[in-house]
Amino acid sequence: MSRIGKKPVAMPSGVSAEVSGQIIEVKGPKGTRSFRATDDVSLAVEDNAITVTPRGKSKRARQQWGMSRTMIENLVTGVTTGFKKELEIQGVGYRAAMNGNTLKLNLGLSHDVDYVAPEGVTVTAPKQTEIVVEGIDEQLVGQVAANIRAWRKPEPYKGKGIRYKGEFIFRKEGKKK
Repeated sequence: MSRIGKKPVAMPSGVSAEVSGQIIEVKGPKGTRSFRATDDVSLAVEDNAITVTPRGKSKRARQQWGMSRTMIENLVTGVTTGFKKELEIQGVGYRAAMNGNTLKLNLGLSHDVDYVAPEGVTVTAPKQTEIVVEGIDEQLVGQVAANIRAWRKPEPYKGKGIRYKGEFIFRKEGKKK
């Protein structure tokens, strides 16, 4: 039995959900998101809660049960509060600045990196060493943050690079004489 799948997804005030077949569409103050569930689960909206139930007792149905419930919960969270990833830059001369919709990164490379934020995601640089990625789609926000981080991952000797806020980088000892 899925412990995650059993819990219904509560809808806060200002959020509405509509089920048509296997597609659920959630509308809220920040926008509209939809999710297509597999045929292994059934979706229902009852008194301000969305319930997901498996169709059958197969292993795949039980797997999709918890996953579908989590995806729907992410839709509700996205349209109410949104998702946010914070990155910090460490290193001498490493900095970030916004130029319209383009993030300009100076990361010690022979050229500046220009990263254009995709539709549905807002990227801001409140300080030269901080980058904030926000949006209503959790997967897209995480992917944009990972793409930015991939330009200069933190290295283990000096810790220079782009890291998630609060991320621990295991440090290595340098060469000994």
